[in-house]
Amino acid sequence: MATSPCSSSGVSSSSSSGLGADAGLEIRTRSVEQTLVPLVSQITTLINHKDKPKRSDKTLQAIQRVGQAVNLAVGRFVTVGEAIANENHELKEEMSVACIEARRAGETIAQLTDVASLDHPESDSHITIFTDKTGVVKAARLLLSSVTKVLVLADRIVIKQIITSRNKVLATMEQLEKVSSFQEFVQIFSQFGNEMVEFAHLTGDRQNDLKDEKKKARMAASRAVLEKCTMMLLTASKTCLRHPDCESARINKDGVFHRMRLALEQVIEIVTDSRPNGESEMAPISIYSGIKEFKNKVEGLRENLYFLSKENLSTMLEVILEHTEDFTDSAYTSHEHREHILELSKQAKMELEQLVSVWMQAQNQKTKDLMEDLEVAILKTCQCMNELKRQVHSAATSLAADLLKYHTDHMVLKALKITGVEGNLEAVAEYTCKLSEQKEQLVEMCRLLRHVSGTEPLEITCIHAEDTFQVTGPQIISAAETLALHPSSKIAKENLEVFCEAWESQLSDMSLLLREINDVFEGRRGEKRVYLSLPRPGKHNANLKALKPVKLDSEEQAKIAKLGLELHLLTSDVDSETEKWEDQENEIVQHGQGMSSMAYSMYLFTRGEGLLKTTQDLFHQAEIFATEGTKLASALHALSDQVRDDDKPLLLLEAEKLITMCKQLQATAKASAQGKSATFTKVDACILKTRNVMTLLCQLLPLCCKLLRKNKAGNGCLKPAPPWKEDRIRTGTNARTPERRVETFGIKSLENHVTNMTFLESK
Repeated sequence: MATSPCSSSGVSSSSSSGLGADAGLEIRTRSVEQTLVPLVSQITTLINHKDKPKRSDKTLQAIQRVGQAVNLAVGRFVTVGEAIANENHELKEEMSVACIEARRAGETIAQLTDVASLDHPESDSHITIFTDKTGVVKAARLLLSSVTKVLVLADRIVIKQIITSRNKVLATMEQLEKVSSFQEFVQIFSQFGNEMVEFAHLTGDRQNDLKDEKKKARMAASRAVLEKCTMMLLTASKTCLRHPDCESARINKDGVFHRMRLALEQVIEIVTDSRPNGESEMAPISIYSGIKEFKNKVEGLRENLYFLSKENLSTMLEVILEHTEDFTDSAYTSHEHREHILELSKQAKMELEQLVSVWMQAQNQKTKDLMEDLEVAILKTCQCMNELKRQVHSAATSLAADLLKYHTDHMVLKALKITGVEGNLEAVAEYTCKLSEQKEQLVEMCRLLRHVSGTEPLEITCIHAEDTFQVTGPQIISAAETLALHPSSKIAKENLEVFCEAWESQLSDMSLLLREINDVFEGRRGEKRVYLSLPRPGKHNANLKALKPVKLDSEEQAKIAKLGLELHLLTSDVDSETEKWEDQENEIVQHGQGMSSMAYSMYLFTRGEGLLKTTQDLFHQAEIFATEGTKLASALHALSDQVRDDDKPLLLLEAEKLITMCKQLQATAKASAQGKSATFTKVDACILKTRNVMTLLCQLLPLCCKLLRKNKAGNGCLKPAPPWKEDRIRTGTNARTPERRVETFGIKSLENHVTNMTFLESK
């Protein structure tokens, strides 16, 4: 029988309460886990070798080679561990003990496998793997336990680096919050920007390394807050310095600092696996998770009639139906959806009553007829719960789709900017009320989507979105009030722009989130957009074997971060355009969505995140992106045959532009690049050309939709407006909405802002 050295290796699952406590040996990161895999494999090979009466020289030599390889690998590993111990005195004692244990266990395994030169390895004069199998298992367990401890201790050093980086950021934030002179602020903010870049890289690496998907989602949410708030902190602080007596400017700035501190604290909670004051984390409860657990219990009755009580089952259903009240009590749920949910809730109670009745009878008398009746009751109960799940999903996603489409023109934000510049306090007050109403709609949308999100990471993303709307809404209002009080202030105007763009960015993110939720519900998760995956075994390997992946350092990643943010904004614009199409299966939409998803993965690469880990991964993605663009051009040619003659030249011209751009991108991606400098230049060129293609795509999608609408009169490609919508906002004489700035949220580099801060605008 095969033996696993891990079965009682001492690797515990105790949780860590922070750096000061014993972390146990729980493995929380992929890097630690993957480091252990080859060692576990070799040791398992040794322990599970077949004991045969007659052993060949080849077998003996193989066993000895494995034992020696393990000992040599452990020796090298321990040398690194000892060096780490010498550099980190607070861990030196624990690390040294673990290294000594690992070295001793490695040497023991080498001795027990020293069998190749023995004619009779089972001789009493020499204890070997054949005479002392228990000794080998014991040594293996000690080795795995000690090596794991060394890795976990080393991982605590990474955690310490993140905490140290956070502390530096907090200390500089405190200085920024107290400064009263503009010159001092410029100097300190420059330092703050560098510290935030360092913190972003450390936490990005940690996020990618975490095994727990829930923690990864929480980390991603916190990092997104910090990324957006860095720009908000800059403009809010500038506005406060420029208008020190303005109460709304102070409120606006304080809100940014508070939110950043909360996000920094959450990052530390995640990396140390701790909660403030020892609180336990409350898992969000959703209708989906409740129905899933309820159905599992109901279906479990087939195997065991006595494993739970009828009271437990009734309580579970009551909790689910209480959550459906979030839908039935919502002012934004349609009458039709509300009636269906209420009807299904009533039916679920009846089905459970029938199930309990048959179940109780079956416990007393297990006849064939009763078991058949029980099976029917189980099926009917589960079918009812499935229908309830479908109904709440439809209610939440249809509301979200309508709201996102309705608010895509950002009329309230535009009106706030115009009336703020005019100094019209009365109009600003009117539109802040409208923004508050919009915020309540979007918050309610997030709450309902959380119930139907389907996975814990998506639930967390919904909670993050809800928090973002809750916080950003009042911040936009305070920024607008400040501008209305100081209408000639360019700093106040810029500050309002930044907060409005953060709101628009979150709306774009909601479109992506809605798509993911629908994918999970329809079982398409993992099937769509497979081109985001890295090259799979058997595909493209011939081209990739000879190429050495090159990773960019932090300085180079910072250089392409600006370009990456532009790419991110363009993906949001493309997603917004594709969401407007009624026919989501249209070939043009499909190609557009695919290109947007690939461009988004390239944006994540510029942040040191996502599935594209090396420059070679990026180049491969760029090639596939270009291929997808060529397919889109073919679809445009096909569309040109359906449109009127006067529209055809424009469409064909745009298609040819797209083909040319895609060919240029493909050539760049395939070109060889030797050396780090050439590789970075190639990365920069690939992202730049991808951005240019996406810019063209943003123009193509609305053009194609317009042409289809012209040529399919009566059918249209856009959905009709939902009946619940309020009247459109009329800005009257204020209709001269300023054109969208080219440099939108996040595009200006911090360096440019810091340089320009020395020039104060006149009142």
